[in-house]
Amino acid sequence: MQISKIFLYDEPAIPEIQPDRLCDFLKNKFSVDVEKRDSIFSNLPDNAAYELASSRVFKPRRPFERHEPKNEEIEFEKIYSHDTTKLENIVYYDGFEMQKIITKLIPEEELQLENFHLIFTNRLTCTYDENDYRYHGRALIGSNPSIISTTGIIEAPAKPREYYVELMTNMTQGLNLEPINKKFAGTYLEYHDKRLSKIIEGYLMQALFYYLTGDAFCETRDCRLHNAHWQKDLLYSQLEFGKLCENHQKILDGLK
Repeated sequence: MQISKIFLYDEPAIPEIQPDRLCDFLKNKFSVDVEKRDSIFSNLPDNAAYELASSRVFKPRRPFERHEPKNEEIEFEKIYSHDTTKLENIVYYDGFEMQKIITKLIPEEELQLENFHLIFTNRLTCTYDENDYRYHGRALIGSNPSIISTTGIIEAPAKPREYYVELMTNMTQGLNLEPINKKFAGTYLEYHDKRLSKIIEGYLMQALFYYLTGDAFCETRDCRLHNAHWQKDLLYSQLEFGKLCENHQKILDGLK
């Protein structure tokens, strides 16, 4: 399969994404035309606001169950589409349900196979895992369109084990996160982290590799396609190592 154009949809609440920079990155890496667009959720139609509210996950230990959203939930989605900085609490959304909703928001004439749509959002996308029977936050929902959740990048990969040990110890003495966060600063991504744009490059490549080859990830940490479950592995693969492994670089060269 060949891609003739990539559409990159911004998330204005997260300026650290640096979409113009990422457009240049994609052009250079995949030798393809890239167009930056405003958020896919801008000026959300009423029916899409209803569907988004319906895609929220309220029972994280059960497969997706669509619920009838309350009026205030629908109204929140409408308001939030105009100002995504208003997200104060983390809300779980079923990633595959969101993918269906986004597909309906893309003009029909742009849904050809050779057009690839990449959507940024600060909504937390999740999928249900049949292995442990519960939902997990995801940074990437693959296929076309692909969704990259900035909240998922922050929340899905786990912080260092020592962080959670100190957190539990601290809870018995009255929870105070400030000294813990200060001690472990830099060992994990934080909200509005300046390293985010560079980290996202790896997720962009994972999304495109999945669409073009059917395989998004690499087993070795020494590759930007590594599916990191820990923040330390994410930072290593994307920043410290910072390139594809030899095998995936050959595949990328063949895709150009």
